[in-house]
Amino acid sequence: MILLAVALLSITTATFAANDEKEATATAAAYSMNFNMNSVAKALDLDFDQEEAVEDVHHNFSAEMMNAAMAPETDRKVMVNKAINKDLKYMHSILSDGQYHKYLQLLNVTLNNRGIEK
Repeated sequence: MILLAVALLSITTATFAANDEKEATATAAAYSMNFNMNSVAKALDLDFDQEEAVEDVHHNFSAEMMNAAMAPETDRKVMVNKAINKDLKYMHSILSDGQYHKYLQLLNVTLNNRGIEK
């Protein structure tokens, strides 16, 4: 009887651990902001200097989003909003008004498609 109880407890614990791991993997995948910079540069019609600057800003944004993905769920929304606002501030200083408007659309679609709450 005791062995049965221990076995059931072990199975239950393993199931919860597997579910937590799957959820963490899915969250990390959704918050991964890696995308093809050549496509972004082409879509926004970036010049060489803009492309380098956008790539640097995006690299930092991606890191901040991954930090948010790994944070406790209670802190995640604040971290995401902070990362987005910082990204938009820097992008606005790099891009022309037309490019920035198109970037806003691309970022919004990306976040919505990944189910990330802003």
